[in-house]
Amino acid sequence: MNQAIVFSQAPVLLVGGAHGDNAQLEQLLTEIETVVAADSGADWLRSVGRLPDALIGDLDSVSDSTRAALPEGAVHHIAEQNSTDFDKAVRSIAAPLIVGIGFLGGQVDHLLAVMTVMARYPDRAIMLVGDHDVVANVPPKIDLPLTKGTRVSLYPMRAVSGTSVGLHWPIDGLDLSPGERVGTSNRADGSVSLTAQGPGLLLILPLSERSVLERALMQADGLWPAL
Repeated sequence: MNQAIVFSQAPVLLVGGAHGDNAQLEQLLTEIETVVAADSGADWLRSVGRLPDALIGDLDSVSDSTRAALPEGAVHHIAEQNSTDFDKAVRSIAAPLIVGIGFLGGQVDHLLAVMTVMARYPDRAIMLVGDHDVVANVPPKIDLPLTKGTRVSLYPMRAVSGTSVGLHWPIDGLDLSPGERVGTSNRADGSVSLTAQGPGLLLILPLSERSVLERALMQADGLWPAL
C-alpha cells in the first residue's frame, strides 16, 4: 500500500472520470481549495478550466495533453493493477474529509467497485457527490438535521446493525446485510441520529442534503479503525 501523497487540514476534492454535472463540479471548486484527480478525472477538471493539484492513478485513461499540462511533481503514477484509481487516490490522501465527484455515474461495474472501496476504508471520512444523491460511510454516530420527509437510505456492505432516532422506520434491533435486509427508501420524521455497531453501512441522501452531510461528517465523533 502506498503512503499518503496529499496532506491537508481541510477537506480535499477528489474528481473521477465518470463525468457528471459541470455546475456541481464548479460549485465544489469554489468551496474546496485542494483538488486531486483520479486518472481521467483530470480531463474533466481541465474542461472546466482547472488543473488538479495532484493526479493519482495508473494513468491509463487520462489524455496525453492533460498529463503534459501538469508539472512533473503533480503526477503520481501508481502502476499496480490490483486496485482501482479511486482506491489508489483514497489511500493517498490524508485529510479530515474527502469529497468525491465523478464516481457515481457511468458504468454499473465501476459504481459497484467504488462502493466496495468505500466499505474498505471506514477509517476515512468520504462523501461522494452524484447528480442526484450523496453517499458516505456511517461513522459510529452521526447527527443529521434533516427536514421531515427527506429520503434516507441505508445500504449495508456487510452484516451490521445499529440504532436510529428520527427515522420513520427505525433500524433498532434489525440485522442488516447485503444478502438479506437493507434499509433503502426510509425517510426522516425530522432530525435523524444514527448509531452503527460496526463499519460497513452506507448512508445515501438526496443531493439537496450535501451540505448537511458534509457538516455532519466533519462534526462526527470519531471514525472506525482501519480494516
